[in-house]
Amino acid sequence: MPLSKIVSVLATATLVAGHGYISGITANGKQYGGYLVDKYSYMDNPPDTIGWSTTATDLGFVDGSGYQTPDIICHRDAKPGKLTAEVAAGSDVELQWTTWPESHHGPLITYLASCNGDCANVDKSTLKFFKIDAKGLVDGSNPPGTWASDNMISDNNTWTVTIPKDIADGNYVLRNEIIALHSAGNKNGAQNYPQCLNVKVTGGGNAKPTGTAGEQLYKNTDPGILVNIYSPIDQYAMPGPAMYNA
Repeated sequence: MPLSKIVSVLATATLVAGHGYISGITANGKQYGGYLVDKYSYMDNPPDTIGWSTTATDLGFVDGSGYQTPDIICHRDAKPGKLTAEVAAGSDVELQWTTWPESHHGPLITYLASCNGDCANVDKSTLKFFKIDAKGLVDGSNPPGTWASDNMISDNNTWTVTIPKDIADGNYVLRNEIIALHSAGNKNGAQNYPQCLNVKVTGGGNAKPTGTAGEQLYKNTDPGILVNIYSPIDQYAMPGPAMYNA
C-alpha cells in the first residue's frame, strides 16, 4: 500500500475511533469474523465474511434524512457477505461490537429477514425485517439515564440475542443496530448504526413472520427517534415495528 494511502487510513482511523461496528459473532460455540470496515475497505482482496460490507469508512451513521433510502437497510452502499453462520433456533448469538462511546446512549434493536435463498446474492430491497429483540431505556431516573448501549459496553461490548425457536429453517439476514440519541432532540439528530450478518437457522419450526422493508422501518418524527434524552423520560417509545412473539 502506498505511504500516502497508509497515512490517510491512519488519519481516518484517528478521527473516527469513537464509533463502532460488529467485528464478529459467536454462534453454536463457533466464532465468525465480521466485516472490519476500517481494515477491509482498504484491501484489494478482503476476506469473505458473514458481515455485509459498507462504504462507511468513517464509521459514521445514517440519520433521519436517509431513512427512506437503501442506506438504512444495512448501512451505506451495503453489499451482502459471502459466508453464512449456522445458528440453532432457540439459541443465543453473541454480537461483538468494537469500542462504543459512552456518550452515544440509545437502544439496540435486532431484526431477521428471510433471504428466500442464498443471502450472498440477495437483493437488499426485497428483505422484509421482523423484530426479534429490542432494549432501550433501562433507568431514566437521572437523565440521560442508563440505556441498552450502556449495558452492552459494560458487557465487554457484547450484545446477546436469542433466535426465535419457532421460525422456519433457512437463510436470514440478521440486522442489529444501535441508535445513538445524544443529538436526537433535533430533527435528523438520531444516529443509526445498522449492521447486517448472514445466518442459517437450523432446527426451527414452521413460522414465517411477515416483515417490514428496511426503508419503512422508521420515520424521523417517530417518538423514539425525535427525543430529548436529557429531559426526564417516563417511558421510551421503541422505534420500528412491533416485536415478533413466538
